[in-house]
Amino acid sequence: MIRVENLVKHYGDVKAVRSISFEVKDGEILGFLGANGAGKSTTLKIMTGFLTPTAGNVYINDLNILDHSLDIRKQIGYLPELNPLYTEMKVYDLLEFVARVRGLEGRAFRQALERVIEQCSLQGVLHRSVGECSKGYKQRIGLASAIIHDPKILILDEPVTGLDPNQIVEIRQLIKQLGREKMVVISSHILQEIEATVDRLVIIHDGKIVADGTTESLMAEFQGQSQLSLTIKNAPEEQLTTLADVAPNLNIRKVTMENGLGQVVLEYDRDTDPREAVFRKIVDSGWILLEMSTKKAHLEELFRKLTVEGGAHA
Repeated sequence: MIRVENLVKHYGDVKAVRSISFEVKDGEILGFLGANGAGKSTTLKIMTGFLTPTAGNVYINDLNILDHSLDIRKQIGYLPELNPLYTEMKVYDLLEFVARVRGLEGRAFRQALERVIEQCSLQGVLHRSVGECSKGYKQRIGLASAIIHDPKILILDEPVTGLDPNQIVEIRQLIKQLGREKMVVISSHILQEIEATVDRLVIIHDGKIVADGTTESLMAEFQGQSQLSLTIKNAPEEQLTTLADVAPNLNIRKVTMENGLGQVVLEYDRDTDPREAVFRKIVDSGWILLEMSTKKAHLEELFRKLTVEGGAHA
């Protein structure tokens, strides 16, 4: 439904986007990640027709953004990072205004209004001034404005920025609900929210795509070796290194003694599982195992690896 092809955007000498390509499928929630200045918002503005690319094109239902910008914008609901609300207006009046801009009046507007009020839970603020509403409600009002024309595509730029934890959960649930019936592209710096919400990730760094795939597939590819952390009682420190001998490709990462307890970190290939062999070694040695835990990579580690340490994958 969305196809971005060799997209380039320059601001003078600044190369904000450097020939990126990706697709978004129908019914998919795509997370678009990148540090400040990576090119996220520029890409989203091109996709929504607010900016013209220096080169490349965006296709939505086989219409391209250069020749069919107005037709494409009719199919998209867009909530930019800075929520563009008229704070002096009543919520009802704002939604009526946005609906009229979208060509909805009379019965069509009333049906659309009823739908977005229900979807965004705006029943309690409909006749308040927008400026009197909380940050969480303002985001809901922005979302309602973006979907009042019932677009099939929803593009959200940093929709949870500035929200408290309860408001973030509410907006996350709303986005997941909308994702059941719409294609959603969402950018965010709150990586836990992206991980909990999206089906797939595209990570952009310095204007280029450095990763594209599901969270699970990207983690598996970039995680490297897995780690096993142990806390052991009654084990001489000098003998703890023998744990590495119980299985092939098992290495000691760290051995320390704290309050008489041995703290050991083992590394091993992620397609193997040495836990049973390690446990038997500890039991046979007469030691006491107090804790055994595996360490899984987190999205923050992957993001940092790709955008700070300079890793690259396409």
